[in-house]
Amino acid sequence: MFKQAPLPFIGQKRMFLKHFERLLEDIPNDGEGWTIIDAFGGSGLLSHVAKHLKPEATVIYNDFDGYAERLAHIDDINRLRQAIYPLLANCAKSKKVPNDIKTQIIDVIKGFDGYINEHILCSWLCFSGQQVKTLDELFKEDFWNCIRKSDYPSADGYLDGIEVVSESFHTLLPKYQTDPKALFVLDPPYLCTQQASYKQENYFDLIDFLRLVHLTRPPYVFFSSSKSEFVRFIEAMIEDKWDNWQAFENYERVIVKTSSSYSGKYEDNMVFKF
Repeated sequence: MFKQAPLPFIGQKRMFLKHFERLLEDIPNDGEGWTIIDAFGGSGLLSHVAKHLKPEATVIYNDFDGYAERLAHIDDINRLRQAIYPLLANCAKSKKVPNDIKTQIIDVIKGFDGYINEHILCSWLCFSGQQVKTLDELFKEDFWNCIRKSDYPSADGYLDGIEVVSESFHTLLPKYQTDPKALFVLDPPYLCTQQASYKQENYFDLIDFLRLVHLTRPPYVFFSSSKSEFVRFIEAMIEDKWDNWQAFENYERVIVKTSSSYSGKYEDNMVFKF
């Protein structure tokens, strides 16, 4: 079982895996008769773990960000890494890249004859945690030597047996709304935070957040962060008895303390109710 996504993805939830695995123990046997809907699939890591631990369950990975396409081009991604890596040989790790070297790297990228992904390149060439939406935006940034030293391993088997779809959560989730054996795995972009790593800019706003909250019902696991106000919001829901407050009454919560170079220390949350 993969313990992290095969290719870089911000917010892949690997720090929550042991807690997620423990939660899946509430699904009996090997998951026969159950459906696990990873509605904001991201890197697919939670879908992969769910299928590995509950092989008889139907696992639906909503790949709204095109991550499966990246996995299909690991050979090209490794080939591009091999072309860029020697140019950084004399640049200190995690340090700013001189402009002449940056120009050479851009020329290599522009001349590359295979698959190119700006988010992968950003993980190699931008300051930790930074995000871009396009190659043009990447080229305007300062470059930093964050490139990995070795090729990415094969992703063979990562999505085996998983149903990959790509649709809005508010058309996907209602299909399973009344199924008591459908687990909603909800890891949306955090409200009021940078969403540049996602394929569709601003695809999760306040209206989408409210739609999702009203679609949520047990059993579910909902990921959030102290960067957003999700926990405060559901506490207000319960206290003031807003619509669908019962779905969150007596919820359980796991907190993982983390940090980033931009925001300092914060908390990631896993809120769940079975």
